[in-house]
Amino acid sequence: MSFPSSGPTLREQALRALQTRDWPDKLRAVAAIDDAASVDSRAQLKDPADLPGRPARPELVLPDQLAPRPVHTPEGRAAMLHALAHIEFNAINLALDAIWRFADQPEAYYRDWLCVAREEAYHFDLLNRHLATLGHAYGDFPAHNGLWEMAEKTRDDLLARLALVPRTLEARGLDASPPIRRKLAGAGDMKAAAILDIILRDEIGHVAIGNHWYRHACEQHGLDPIATYAELVQRYGAPKLRGPFNLEARRAAGFSEEELRAL
Repeated sequence: MSFPSSGPTLREQALRALQTRDWPDKLRAVAAIDDAASVDSRAQLKDPADLPGRPARPELVLPDQLAPRPVHTPEGRAAMLHALAHIEFNAINLALDAIWRFADQPEAYYRDWLCVAREEAYHFDLLNRHLATLGHAYGDFPAHNGLWEMAEKTRDDLLARLALVPRTLEARGLDASPPIRRKLAGAGDMKAAAILDIILRDEIGHVAIGNHWYRHACEQHGLDPIATYAELVQRYGAPKLRGPFNLEARRAAGFSEEELRAL
């Protein structure tokens, strides 16, 4: 890949970070993206064949092949934290992919997703450091690839990506976070519970960014956001959402009362 003498654009740097395989290098690559670099939103970047960059471990399996994670045992708690770290690692990649892949968006779009990528990297680091206190590290347990599979399905459709990744799959984290936090706190792991508080706080903002740009895209194309969302769920086979729902967090993330009633 060749870059102009002025240096790689922000979108090119995001692609480089996405291609990075080992997680310590990926965290450094995300932190090193130059905020002062030009975005060059019009550039159509070539899609590499090796996306996303990720380490050889964890082993990726089907969701139903994952063992239960009883948090009252140290091993079960480590497996739970590993699953959360895996979600955050995928979320780093998803934010980076949103930056480089989709051209012709407002500059604020790219800078919003860079902010998301950095916060997801922070979450991953928090979880992985805490995992180390239990004698484990990222890669020690198998994981599934559901988040990235939806990214693959929506690789050519920004509207679908915004509808079905931040507004659907990541919004599920708003619902799941409180019960997981309660389990961890009940097992006496208050450090993990505090990390979940940080993640929920930040994820509300991430889902809000997804809501903002989804509605912006609908407006640009003259589409009704609610009817379009239902159609995209059907077209791409998105998972059906099941309660209980964290309505307070979803409201804070910008879901309308009509959307909440539709749940």
